[in-house]
Amino acid sequence: MTTFPVDLVRRQFPALASPAVFLDNPAGTQVPQSVISAVSAALSGAASNLGGQFTASRAADAIWAQAHEAMADLLGAASGREVILGQSMTMLTFHISRSLGRDWGPGDEIIITRMDHEGNVAPWIRMAEDRGVTIRWLPFNRDTWRIEPENLAPLLNERTRLLALNYASNLTGSINPVAELTRMAKAAGALVYVDGVQSVPHVMADVQALGCDFLACSSYKFFGPHLGVLWGREALLADLYAYAARCAPVDPPGRHELGTPQTELFAGLAATVDYLAWLGEQVGASGPRRARITAAYAAATAYEMPIAQQLIDRLRRIPGVQVQGITDAARLSERVPTVSITHARHRNSEIAGALGRQGINVWSGHNYAYEVARYLGLDESEGVLRIGLAHYNTVDEVERIVESLQVMLA
Repeated sequence: MTTFPVDLVRRQFPALASPAVFLDNPAGTQVPQSVISAVSAALSGAASNLGGQFTASRAADAIWAQAHEAMADLLGAASGREVILGQSMTMLTFHISRSLGRDWGPGDEIIITRMDHEGNVAPWIRMAEDRGVTIRWLPFNRDTWRIEPENLAPLLNERTRLLALNYASNLTGSINPVAELTRMAKAAGALVYVDGVQSVPHVMADVQALGCDFLACSSYKFFGPHLGVLWGREALLADLYAYAARCAPVDPPGRHELGTPQTELFAGLAATVDYLAWLGEQVGASGPRRARITAAYAAATAYEMPIAQQLIDRLRRIPGVQVQGITDAARLSERVPTVSITHARHRNSEIAGALGRQGINVWSGHNYAYEVARYLGLDESEGVLRIGLAHYNTVDEVERIVESLQVMLA
């Protein structure tokens, strides 16, 4: 395979010209110039509402369509009609949870995991409270750091209406066997709602192969603007009750997209997908956009994960450090390059502050993985120190943070 062109990649991102080290990627990645330019161009040439009989409005219409089709290519959707765009993954999940739960009530059950981000927990809790639905909690295995089929099986029954789970954890980095868990839930007659926020930046999505009914993600986690994206099967979206204005479109996706769209961000979203296709071209791919994107993911994974393992191995040699997640190099394919640690004597917030003063960006706390922190017995406010790699990070940056931690944690 072509050597990964990390220097060329880094030149696409204006923020990387600064001396800062961006290891805060699970909370949000940096943005390439092509995305910035697309947002700017839309603001200057398509700052209009949709559906008008004039040039700017027609340009906005085209941007709207391009964004939906781009995300269909990225996620493996049948068409852009299966893609809903909105303010954030959390807001979209709150919205869809109300639509789904409208027909549920006492006696119905939903399954939520102890591994999920609050964006895939709170919407279902609130809906269950409103509708009298019973919540069943699905733990993850502390030895494998994943949700295993044997954890799910006892919770499924004829009353199960929905399984909500994540593809990859934003705290432990673990990748769950979503396709297998989905098959089990579907066999029991349940819908499956997947949080792909942490997987989509690192794992090529294929919603058809997963077999789920919904998958949500956030474009600012994969080098794009601040938007939420929800894929859903078109037949479900068409039939699902829409909490929308009476004059809203009847057909999906418009029936579930509320209000005036952020056209400039939609332009940035389409450009983000095109950036990933461009990356595929740099590693030798050609052909349809999805094929080029697939090549980009394969190359980025082959580049990122050995560096992530180097980070894990180096961190584990620092006295007092515990990695909260998979550390076995033989299981590297079962995680994303999000590495969370705790220290026996130092507070995570203080470590993050000291690193920040050195220009090394990381996050501390529960990172909205509230249930994960509780399940692991961590201090809920201190949580973990989270270090997250992206395909623009380098071995030198990993060495820099490790050397800094070695000094401050000595």
